[in-house]
Amino acid sequence: MKRIAMHLAWLAAVPLCSAMADEGGVSFWLPGQFGALAAVPTAPGWSLPLIYYHASADMGADEPLPLGGRGRVSAGVDAKADLLFAGPTYTFEQPVLGAQAAVGVLAAVARYEVEADATLTGPRGRTVSANVSDSLKGASDLYGMGTLKWNHGVHNFMAYLMGNLPIGAYDPDRLANVGLGHAAMDAGGGYTYFDKKNEFSAVAGLTYNWENSDTDYQNGIDAHLDWSASHFVTDQTHLGLVGYFYEQVTGDEGDGAVLGDFKSRVRAVGPQIGHFFPVGRELWYTNVKGYYEFDAKNRAEGWNAWLTLAIPLGQ
Repeated sequence: MKRIAMHLAWLAAVPLCSAMADEGGVSFWLPGQFGALAAVPTAPGWSLPLIYYHASADMGADEPLPLGGRGRVSAGVDAKADLLFAGPTYTFEQPVLGAQAAVGVLAAVARYEVEADATLTGPRGRTVSANVSDSLKGASDLYGMGTLKWNHGVHNFMAYLMGNLPIGAYDPDRLANVGLGHAAMDAGGGYTYFDKKNEFSAVAGLTYNWENSDTDYQNGIDAHLDWSASHFVTDQTHLGLVGYFYEQVTGDEGDGAVLGDFKSRVRAVGPQIGHFFPVGRELWYTNVKGYYEFDAKNRAEGWNAWLTLAIPLGQ
């Protein structure tokens, strides 16, 4: 069971990206990226999580979104995204500050489609175009994360730091973008209770966004909480629930922020199932989870699903 926990905890070290919020409908933090056993120390050595992510979200025609660049806003937005992430991660064997340290990098290839009923010059401006759409296939920014994890019996604690290099596919005049167009940094901590049969995990953090120089737009500070609760029905299979809370705590700024502070929020909950299976002498892991979103404000609302395969690579 300890070995299973170590394999499952790889997934918590993987940074993800591109959610509907903030300027252009894209935020740095992807709610739900932390899951089961998030703070449990992992097996030393290399690992390779592969994650397929699908999201579908929309906003009503009376809910404007800063989308399209250079002070323009869009209304009646419907967006769909498919992303495939790969995140090689190395976990050190020697402790750092009494904790287990790990570092990882991640990037994705993506297909992103956006439709809008109308694109306008501002919240009360004239309509520039109606029934517009855009799609894009490209690569994401490059993301990196470092974690420290401490174990004390059934109690586990974690601290993390995450940032990006804004090198992904981005054009300020497009409706659909995979890259952010600006740098950001996220830091936080988490806790996991794990007694071999039951686990509960919660990870909270804050995101700071630097200004997008192409649009003179700076997203506010975002707060987020991801949680998981599951039960191992066998030594190899666990079932449970997942959820997240996302809340923007300071307003957007800059000449491009034509909708004012535009603080956003969303909540979500859904099911999860995970299973371990042997490949040679190693245990691989697959997980399926989904989130239904509700109570959204200034943010597209919908659902998203994750399919994960965690591959051990050894020392």
